[in-house]
Amino acid sequence: MHEIRCPHCGKAFTVDEAGYAEILKQVRDAEFERQLHERLEFAEQDKAKALELAGERAAGDLQRAEAAKDAEIQRLRAELDAGETARKLAVAEARGALEKERDELRAQLESADLARKLAVSDAVGAVERQRDALRAELDRAALEKEVAERAMKERFEIQIRDRDDQIERLRDLKARLSTKMLGETLELHCENTFNRARAMAFPNAYFEKDNDARTGSKGDYIFRDYDDRGIELVSIMFEMKNEADATATKKKNEDFLRELDKDRTEKGCEYAVLVSLLEPESEYYNDGIVDVSHRYPKTYVVRPQFFLPLITLLRNGSLNALQYKAELEQVRAQNIDITRFEEHLETFKDAFGRNYDLASRQFQEAIKRIDTSIAEMQKVKDNLLKSENNLRLANDKAQGVTIKRLTRGNPTMQAKFAEIEQSTSAAVESAPDPKENPDT
Repeated sequence: MHEIRCPHCGKAFTVDEAGYAEILKQVRDAEFERQLHERLEFAEQDKAKALELAGERAAGDLQRAEAAKDAEIQRLRAELDAGETARKLAVAEARGALEKERDELRAQLESADLARKLAVSDAVGAVERQRDALRAELDRAALEKEVAERAMKERFEIQIRDRDDQIERLRDLKARLSTKMLGETLELHCENTFNRARAMAFPNAYFEKDNDARTGSKGDYIFRDYDDRGIELVSIMFEMKNEADATATKKKNEDFLRELDKDRTEKGCEYAVLVSLLEPESEYYNDGIVDVSHRYPKTYVVRPQFFLPLITLLRNGSLNALQYKAELEQVRAQNIDITRFEEHLETFKDAFGRNYDLASRQFQEAIKRIDTSIAEMQKVKDNLLKSENNLRLANDKAQGVTIKRLTRGNPTMQAKFAEIEQSTSAAVESAPDPKENPDT
């Protein structure tokens, strides 16, 4: 509560904080200045009227008391000057006190507003830091996903490029073979290939067409090789198969294996080899020497480029088993047909099969892991998108924070604000009207 004393009548009255604030507002408002000027004008008018009245009285009494008139005039002027000085001092004191109170209230309001801004800034800063952290996590996850996708893409591109190179090599091989064999059959091509290497690698070998059809069928070529003692090292029954690209009904290598095995047995050959250009797109037959002994004993299917290497492999294997060959000639009746080459070949097949199965399983496992990683990356992306949506909602809520919303559901703060509002209303109603009492 504040006590205010009227500078004219000396009457003291008290006002509460709200009333005092209202008076302070009136003091600093233009309306207060206007009223102050009006009151000064009223005072000047009263002073002028008093002077006129005093002049009239002095003129009436001029004849009775000229000296008293002058003294009275001096006295009135002194009183007027004293009253004016006292009024100015009282107004100056009231204005100084009100301005001081106004400055204090303004400082309190600024301090409260600064505290509110700091609280809101801290809350917004925390939300922004959380948003920045989540955004950084999102960027990191996106970068990791991009790196993984790039690595996966590069790996697949390398595999595709290797496959394209392999296809191109096979096409080039097919073109070269077609060029080489232009004007000659596959049989002549194989015979010429063997004859070019006969003098250097197979000086004791026999490689001629099978012309013996007494059993009802015959193969294309029979190969037999001997050592210097005339002991047979290896014998192979060859069948050559080819067909034009425009052939309507395509044959398969499987169609000729049974007859080839029959010819091998009837002609007393140890091995049977099908040199074939059939099924040109089959990766199974294009990989190299294909062992089909699981279907027919000691039977192989090769492309023409592997014709001579296979003869060399079988012959070298027989050289390593020459001792067994000599014993085989002595005890042929016991049907001993075991060679070191077969052991090596079986070992090679088993090892190759195991490595192939292992590589296949590892490849499938890698594909599964890649799919799992992609699914996990998608889940991380979905969660980060949900987090960004929650951040947006939190930001919208922070922007909508007001004093009324903060006090909602808080009876204590609502009661405080209601009390302040009632005090302000009561102060306004109890404040004196300046028009009714201009002296105050």
